[in-house]
Amino acid sequence: QVQLVESGGGLVQAGGSLRLSCAASGSIFSINAMGWYRQAPGKQRELVAAITSGGSTNYSDSVKGRFTISRDNAKKTVYLQMNSLKPEDTAVYYCNAQILGGSSLATVKWEDYWGQGIQVTVSS
Repeated sequence: QVQLVESGGGLVQAGGSLRLSCAASGSIFSINAMGWYRQAPGKQRELVAAITSGGSTNYSDSVKGRFTISRDNAKKTVYLQMNSLKPEDTAVYYCNAQILGGSSLATVKWEDYWGQGIQVTVSS
C-alpha cells in the first residue's frame, strides 16, 4: 500500500521559516508530479507548488519568491522550503503525488495520493 507521510510543520512567527517534507513509501514503480496544497479554515484547498519528475516547478502567485519546492527522487521525497512566512500562510498543508504503484505488474496503475495533512501556523 502506498503512503505519503508529511513532517516539519508547526508554529512560527511571521517572517520565519519552515521546511516541510513528504516521503512516499510502499510498492512504488514510478512517481510523476508531486506537489503541496493547503487549506485554511473556511476556504477551499488550493495548490501551493508543484514539481514534475524532471524538476519543472509551478507556484501560486501568493508564494512566489518565498517558497521553494524540490524533490529527491532516490528518496521518493518532496520538500517545501517556506521563507518569509506570513499569517495568511496559516493552513493545513497536504502533500500530493501521482504514483504508479501496485502489488504486482498485473495490478499496477497510476493513482493520485494524498498525505494526512500537517498544520502550519504563522503568528503575527
